Amino acid sequence: MILSGNEIKANINKSIIITPFKEEQLNPNSYNLKLHNELLIYNETILDMKRENRTQLIIIPEEGYILEPGKLYLARTQEYTETYNYIPTIEGRSSIGRLGISIHISSPYGNVGYKGYWTLEISCIQPVRIYSGVSIAQIYYQTIQGKYDNYNSTKYQNNTGVQASLLHKEFNLD
Repeated sequence: MILSGNEIKANINKSIIITPFKEEQLNPNSYNLKLHNELLIYNETILDMKRENRTQLIIIPEEGYILEPGKLYLARTQEYTETYNYIPTIEGRSSIGRLGISIHISSPYGNVGYKGYWTLEISCIQPVRIYSGVSIAQIYYQTIQGKYDNYNSTKYQNNTGVQASLLHKEFNLD
């Protein structure tokens, strides 16, 4: 089951932490998350999953930044979240999708017990100008059934900024 907006609000600062929380971002069954002003792009032409790939930080200027098709942009939300007793899930807003922007390439699911900012995997169909502070995604919460353990990752838990892939840490490179 997906929580209603009223249920999300009732769980704020209990099972659901969203900082900052602004009631005007609350929807009937989700909460809007805003785009931070930092983007990461990979400097490598070919990405290697066994290695840490070099990245470049881009700050979105006030006049916006033009995304180009065929490139991957890593971004993050302005909001820090923690979730207990629910599965957090993130999706792009339909207004963003109607501009040809996708906010994630892989799974939209977070884990019970996740703490941090959401890293977005942004791509676009055609060039589009984006702006920091725009409501870019929606987070919603699903109930979980059965006994579970809270998420406890040494890679992505408690992040403080945009995160490139840390998959290379899973390889044993003796």
